[in-house]
Amino acid sequence: MAWDSGHQRRAQDYYRVALRSAHAAGDTHLGANVLAGMARQMLYVNQPQDALELVRLAQEGVRTTAGPRLRAMLHTREAWAYAAMGRHAALQRATRQAEETLTSAATEEEPYWIGYFDGAELAGVTSGRLLDLARTDPHQHAPTAAAAIRTALDQRGPEASRSHALDWIGLAECSFLLGDVAGTAETTRHAVSAAALTQSGRVRQQLAQLYPYTVGRDIPGLLREARDHIRDLLAT
Repeated sequence: MAWDSGHQRRAQDYYRVALRSAHAAGDTHLGANVLAGMARQMLYVNQPQDALELVRLAQEGVRTTAGPRLRAMLHTREAWAYAAMGRHAALQRATRQAEETLTSAATEEEPYWIGYFDGAELAGVTSGRLLDLARTDPHQHAPTAAAAIRTALDQRGPEASRSHALDWIGLAECSFLLGDVAGTAETTRHAVSAAALTQSGRVRQQLAQLYPYTVGRDIPGLLREARDHIRDLLAT
């Protein structure tokens, strides 16, 4: 995607074209999906209030017609916006709604483009929001975030590419936040290996956020090696 590669203005142009096309075709579900993508871009550029408004617009448009996967995905976008705004109770409520809604996904036929949103995707998205909270309160949220990330990793492999890399980067950060010295070298090594297989700008951004954890005098040898690989990847 254009925004994932850092081309924000171009991405907005593509989204507007897609939204007009969905409207012309009378496809409200596709329109909601486009709005969800626009919301994700707003979250990426740190504009959570705009993201929340886009999600609410999408939800309103398909409130009585969307299948469970689409509704669950929209709830996770809503939760993401709440997390970015520091609204913890609202985040938990939206996450529960996503989990409850997704349980009926197998019983309804939905558009092919939402088929990716399964239990693994939900676990991965949820873990990202828990990781946001863990950065300010590691003791309370880092163990839960790590457990959710491991669930995502168990359910989707390297073929998930960008998501797989983001999962490993998130798990490595959880290890650092928890002070798990033994685990940091292994998870960081996996994170670097997965990141090397994708050109995603978001993966590079998350890897750059991981890098400062690897700097220090008492860093084990294996972690120093992983740090050097991170530096090399960020330089390419």
